[in-house]
Amino acid sequence: MDTISFKTISANNKTVNKNWVLVDADGQNLGRLASKVAILLRGKHKPNFTPHVDCGDNVIVINSKKINLSGKKWEQKKYIRYTGYPGGQRSLNATEQFEKNPNSIIEKSVKGMLPKNKLGANLFRNLYVFADSDHKFEAQKPASIDLNKVN
Repeated sequence: MDTISFKTISANNKTVNKNWVLVDADGQNLGRLASKVAILLRGKHKPNFTPHVDCGDNVIVINSKKINLSGKKWEQKKYIRYTGYPGGQRSLNATEQFEKNPNSIIEKSVKGMLPKNKLGANLFRNLYVFADSDHKFEAQKPASIDLNKVN
């Protein structure tokens, strides 16, 4: 029996194969889209996934203006921030946040699903969200992916 074939392969920055992926948010629910984009960013869909390495893909999300929120979340969901001054807590509901910046809703929900450390910050840099269907990454030839096939 050849025991060399049973060694566990651990990916590192030199051996990782990063791809460019295009995701269309048109008609998608926010939470389901965000969880699948987080899986793509983290690289959990790849067979050589290593938890402490950035082995995920670069993800481009288009049509963020056409995202869905179920139920009464447009009025009830709050986005809270703090200015840094006493009494400086500010909040917006999902409709106000969407009118201010439609990309931020997707970015905040995906960022919340990534690790809360330096690796998560580096993974978040691989996410690009655009409000319309045009983007500036045509030169990278991103592969369009169906989110229903991502586990």
